[in-house]
Amino acid sequence: MFLINYFKVFCLFAGLVFCQSVFANDTIYENRRQAYIDTALKETNEIDLIAIQAYNSGVVDTNLIRNILNRITNGSTFDFQLVKLVRVLMLTNGQYDNMILPALDTVPFWLTKSDTIRGYWSENHTIMWMSSDWLLHEKYNRPIDTALRQRLVHYLNLKLKYGFYEFYSPTYAPYTFSGLINLSDFAQDPQIKDLATKAAVKLLRDLLRMTNDRGVMFAVAGRSYVEKYEKAYGQNHSSLIYLLTGVGEVPRGTSHSGSFLCTSPLEVDSIVSSWTSKLDTTYYNGHSIDTSLAINSVLRPLDKIISQWSSGMYFHPKVAYESANLVIDSNLWRHVDFEPFRPFEIFNASDVEIIATNLSVISSSTVICGAEISIFKNDGVTLTSLYDFWKGKAGFQQYPIMANIVNTAVYPGSGSIKQDWSDRNSDNANEHLPMVSQSSNVALVMYRPEPGNILLKTKDVGLHFTDADFDEIRTDSLWLLGRVEDSYVAVRRPCDSLINGIRACSNERGQSWVIIVGDSGMYGGFTNFQNLVTQSQFSETWYFDSINEQSVYYASVSFDTIDIDYAWRVDSLISSIKEVVSIGGFKLYPNPTQNEVTIELDNNQPATIAVYSMVGKLMYSVKTEDALQRIATDAWPEGLYVIQIEQNGERFVQKLMKAN
Repeated sequence: MFLINYFKVFCLFAGLVFCQSVFANDTIYENRRQAYIDTALKETNEIDLIAIQAYNSGVVDTNLIRNILNRITNGSTFDFQLVKLVRVLMLTNGQYDNMILPALDTVPFWLTKSDTIRGYWSENHTIMWMSSDWLLHEKYNRPIDTALRQRLVHYLNLKLKYGFYEFYSPTYAPYTFSGLINLSDFAQDPQIKDLATKAAVKLLRDLLRMTNDRGVMFAVAGRSYVEKYEKAYGQNHSSLIYLLTGVGEVPRGTSHSGSFLCTSPLEVDSIVSSWTSKLDTTYYNGHSIDTSLAINSVLRPLDKIISQWSSGMYFHPKVAYESANLVIDSNLWRHVDFEPFRPFEIFNASDVEIIATNLSVISSSTVICGAEISIFKNDGVTLTSLYDFWKGKAGFQQYPIMANIVNTAVYPGSGSIKQDWSDRNSDNANEHLPMVSQSSNVALVMYRPEPGNILLKTKDVGLHFTDADFDEIRTDSLWLLGRVEDSYVAVRRPCDSLINGIRACSNERGQSWVIIVGDSGMYGGFTNFQNLVTQSQFSETWYFDSINEQSVYYASVSFDTIDIDYAWRVDSLISSIKEVVSIGGFKLYPNPTQNEVTIELDNNQPATIAVYSMVGKLMYSVKTEDALQRIATDAWPEGLYVIQIEQNGERFVQKLMKAN
């Protein structure tokens, strides 16, 4: 490959016409790419460097390779390193084959029974494993399972038709890109090469769509981590943005994704030209849950389940039975990814299906296969949100509302308030997801926790607002305003309180926030923006809809020429207190309950009654021949519970909601 570099330099100097078809990218991009390579080569102990070394000279530091191979047996994310090794093998002339290939033969490239560390199912992992498996098969005739090509083509077609499940993710998208670009650059199969190239282009365009004119991408994401919203530059995805656009901070070193893009002949001019600093639109990403079940039905059972897991449907009620069977059959309860679900190990697959239905507050809200995404960009400011995205339910790495002012991120988040946002549960970005409605540069953000959320530790909502990032901060009643250069943000809070030093509000029933972004081009000076903000109208109210027997939380905001309102309807607990008859075995009432629940068996035969919390804690147990049992529940925490009755060799399961 290093010979290609010399050939390219010759082409550029000679101005040969046919060179334009071989190397079609703009020379400005090519100069930036070469500068990135030159900077990276000055590093001496960075694992991300090996692909650049292979591309530049064909000589790779074997100590760096050994460092990677030493992680091969215990690395839960070894696929992050695997794609680099595969790229080295593809870019060199066999001099590292004997060093790398025997080690890779010890690694399973797809799910095997009793694996406890490797994950093959989220979107980025899936493509890194599959692409590596396929390329090694093509080049070295490495054995593969017969279903690999089908699931690989299926994956690529899904991305092109529906988009990425881990949408706009600064955490995961760069790793997905590395798997795609390996296929784009090196696949021999023309269909796979073409699909992978188109998918890689689509992913890069997605990242630029959310990027402001400073090269910063703080945006909503299907899955991400809080640290991706702490630093504007120097991150994995930052290299992709800079290489493509030249805006933002010049990278001082290399990164995982940067090492792949800068060593690829991918034609990027169309990607670069797709970027704009001004945008006001709505995108729909993904598909419905029912569509997921249909489109994956062409795959063999194992691949179908893993494909559905990639969209977050791990234990969604519609796939819980299949998921549980796979976890049980493959002995995955002790896998690092399924450790949180180990309390369910005591149940069989049918029970898990019932529990997942009862736990839809959690299992539904992890699903990321469909989202309506509002995007507003005006040079240095962006406001992005997910409309009606599992409102009230437990979140999982999901960021449904995000404002970006030049180089800082502003957003509310529900759950335990920590002085350092990085100390929050990294997997649970929102303990209860908000309802967000956005119109251009204004967003109404409402919180109303759904009953039965067992992950809910607190109903508090805090505001990520880094004072040190702002040139000026003002408060006006409940409004908090910030200015960075000539870009502005205003946040209306439900209170002006602090919790653990963070601006945060407590409200047991619900609370509403408003976020507005703008700049001098839209509103003139900061004072004029403040005046418009304070003239805005906000209202909220609770009322009971007696006709539909629903408790309704209503909020509205009017700012400048923009009006937003939303009526959040949730079934009243009062209307749902009723006797529930199970499929067989027993009756349970009242449900929901506050102080006591009655279990009425069908007969007086000996029975074992057990009550479990949703984390597997045994709350009550008795062996009885009495048909009527009354259980005190007043000391139990609010949430969902599972009642299990074993009688005459049969097991019956029913849910119970405890509501204070």
